[in-house]
Amino acid sequence: MPEPRIMSRYYVTTPIYYVNGAPHIGHAYTSIAADVLARFKRLQGHDVFFLTGTDEHGQKVEKAAAEAGIDPQTFADRNAARFRDMSARMGISNDDFIRTTEARHKDGCAALWRRLEASGDLYLGHYEGWYAVRDEAFYNEGELTTAPDGRPLAPSGAPVEWVREPSYFFRLSAWQDRLLAFYEANPDFIGPESRRREVTSFVRGGLTDLSVSRTTFSWGIPVPDAPGHVMYVWLDALANYVTALGYPDTDGARWAYWPADVHLVGKDIVRFHAVYWPAFLMAAGIAPPRRVSTNGWWTVDGEKMSKSLGNVVDPLDLAETYGLDPLRYFLLREMPFGNDGTISRRALVARLNTELANDLGNLAQRSLSLIARNCGGARPARGMLTDDDREMLGAAAALPAAMAPAIDRQAFHEALDEAWRVIRAANAYIDRQAPWALRKTDTARMATVLRVLADVLRPVAVALWPFMPASMDRLLDQLGVAPGARDFAALAEELPDGASLPPPQGIFPRHVEPEDGA
Repeated sequence: MPEPRIMSRYYVTTPIYYVNGAPHIGHAYTSIAADVLARFKRLQGHDVFFLTGTDEHGQKVEKAAAEAGIDPQTFADRNAARFRDMSARMGISNDDFIRTTEARHKDGCAALWRRLEASGDLYLGHYEGWYAVRDEAFYNEGELTTAPDGRPLAPSGAPVEWVREPSYFFRLSAWQDRLLAFYEANPDFIGPESRRREVTSFVRGGLTDLSVSRTTFSWGIPVPDAPGHVMYVWLDALANYVTALGYPDTDGARWAYWPADVHLVGKDIVRFHAVYWPAFLMAAGIAPPRRVSTNGWWTVDGEKMSKSLGNVVDPLDLAETYGLDPLRYFLLREMPFGNDGTISRRALVARLNTELANDLGNLAQRSLSLIARNCGGARPARGMLTDDDREMLGAAAALPAAMAPAIDRQAFHEALDEAWRVIRAANAYIDRQAPWALRKTDTARMATVLRVLADVLRPVAVALWPFMPASMDRLLDQLGVAPGARDFAALAEELPDGASLPPPQGIFPRHVEPEDGA
């Protein structure tokens, strides 16, 4: 059973990204989702620890380095820097960046190995079977497919080769019933439900012992007291989630964040995180994570991204063209987290222009411009409130609580639906109340309507800040909200009447694609 959570702490992770290639939109997507989750939890008052990093060992990296004509460490250093740069340029607010070539990680992996050895769950034997270098994964005969030319392939389409070598094994077969009992007792451990069913079916189908060391290459963490053996790259990689917290020092300050609240991972690596990882941890006497949440894959205009097709999407290029915040918004708005989706520039521009520029941007610009022109640029006071006013204010005040359950399920599109319900209601409210007309007939009522609009925009901007932090900071600046008053608890305090507001400026300019835009 997961350990009880001290509610003030929250630990969220991305997968650590493999350094054999450049960052692409899939890496950015998972990192942005984790960032939104971390930021939202901070607004709720949680003490958040947010981890990302790079996976730098294994045969695939060794091979890629050789092809590049450099040693594996130099290759890993170069590509790890690209992932660190991607995180910074995507606005990712991680608290640490773990690299599996760091001494702290190697030491923690060695300690974890010794714990597994002491538990009796490791033994020395020989591995003989199918292995895919591209996936860094072992496959059973029944999982393979066949290429048109007759070559065997992994389920992912990666070529496989028959391997025979001395290997240490983890007694995964002994954990089948315990894992199934764990899934039953913790129905939210794997999300979404389709992945939970997939993993449960895989485990029910029978588990075989897992090869956890290799001897045919050397680029890996040495197995303690076993010359010639390096740890299987997935045992090494998965351990990052605890080595970043100081493992094996379980008395250190960082260890208080364990167990992780959410591991966000791609659907292709759910088996490693939802089967192998909890089994490793429980065998070592460590509590498993509370949840493994899987995201789907992005295709480009309906086609899978591939280097051969030349359609791999660089997130930095998209952010440069359309703006970082619109890109962050689009990725979490366009498809449910866990599903596959298509990324197209037309869809991105449509979201930007319709929802950001028209719905939210226009609401903010109209409201703040009317305050600037008709209230001397100062925050107006509330007069007597009507039922319409109270209903609008109530919907806005309830927004953070309305979004929270969806955020907790990583249903980011549903959380944004809640926000847009309020935004669209506010646009209908301003049209109904017509403060531009009230200026001629009832200036006191006009001031109240404009104050209601300002008080609605404030919680909207705070609740959307995790998704679009730079844009919502600009909106909160224009609303006169102090930087230290931008969390959910601060929304309980009304802002003072009469405070001078800065001149309004547009938040989301409309985007016009070139004539040949896709």
